[in-house]
Amino acid sequence: MRNRIIFLFSLLCSLTMTAQELTCNITVNSDQVSQTNQQIFRTLERSLNDFVNKNKWTNRTYKENERVNAQMFITITEFESNRFKGNIQIQSSRPVYNTSYQTPIFNYKDNDFDFEYIEFQPLVFNQNVFESNLVSVVSFYVYIILGLDADTFSLEGGNDNFRIAQAIVTQAQGSNASGWEQSTDRSRFELVDNLMSNTYREYRVAMYNYHRKGMDVLADNNSTGKQVISGTMKLFESMIKRRPNAFLIQTFFDAKSEEILNIFSDGPKTDIVSLKETLNRIAPLYSSTWNDIKY
Repeated sequence: MRNRIIFLFSLLCSLTMTAQELTCNITVNSDQVSQTNQQIFRTLERSLNDFVNKNKWTNRTYKENERVNAQMFITITEFESNRFKGNIQIQSSRPVYNTSYQTPIFNYKDNDFDFEYIEFQPLVFNQNVFESNLVSVVSFYVYIILGLDADTFSLEGGNDNFRIAQAIVTQAQGSNASGWEQSTDRSRFELVDNLMSNTYREYRVAMYNYHRKGMDVLADNNSTGKQVISGTMKLFESMIKRRPNAFLIQTFFDAKSEEILNIFSDGPKTDIVSLKETLNRIAPLYSSTWNDIKY
C-alpha cells in the first residue's frame, strides 16, 4: 500500500513538472465569411487549441504556474473549399513579481495569413519539414512567444526558441507561401532575423531590463522600478540612430504604450519631462499617448 501511494505521488509530481509551456486561447472568427455551415471553423478552433496547448515545444520543464499566457485571434476573411485567407493577431503576457498583474509582452497582427485545411486533419509540427502553412505560422509564433517570454527573465534567454523560429522560416520559404519572404517588409523573416541580429541587440537588453529589473521590482520599490524603466527607454535611442524605423521598436510600443502611460501617471514622481522627450524621439507614433503622461 505504501509503495502504491509513493508511486501515485511520484506520478502526480511528474505530471506537474512536465506541464506544457503555454496556456493559449485561440479564437477563429468567421463572421466575415458567408458560410452557412460553421462547423469547420469550430473544428479548426478546437484543433488549434489542442495543437498549441498539448504539444511539448521545448526541453525545458515548466511548472503549471509557469506556463506562458497567450492569445491568438484568427480572422477568416475568405473561404473556399479547403482554402482559407485572413489574419492572425498574437498577444502574450507574463506575471509581474509579487503582484497579480500581467504585463503585456507581445501584441502583433500578421495580415498575410492563408492556408489549406481539411476538417479533422491532424496538425503535426516538425521543425525540419514544412507540413502546412497553418502549422508553420502558428508554430512560428509559438516560438516567438516563448522566446520573448524567456528574454524577460534572462538576458537573451530566448535564443534557443528564436533559432527554431528561424528554422521554420527557412523551411517555409521553399513552399512559396506568403508572409515568409525576405524581401517583404514586416515579414516573419524580418521579425525573427531582427531578434537574432546584433544590430538590434538593444531591444533584447531593453526587454530584460524593463521586465526583470523594472517591472519585477515595482511592487517592492516603485521609485527604483520607475527609474529603471525610464532609463531603459534610452537604450532605444542608439538603436534608432542606426535604424530609424526599426520594426522591433514598433512591436515593443504596440505592446507597451498604455502600460508606460499608466506606470508614469501614478506613484512616486520621476523626471517626466525628460522621459516624454525620449519617448517622442523613439516612438513618435504614440505622441498622443505620451502627452497624456501627467503627474
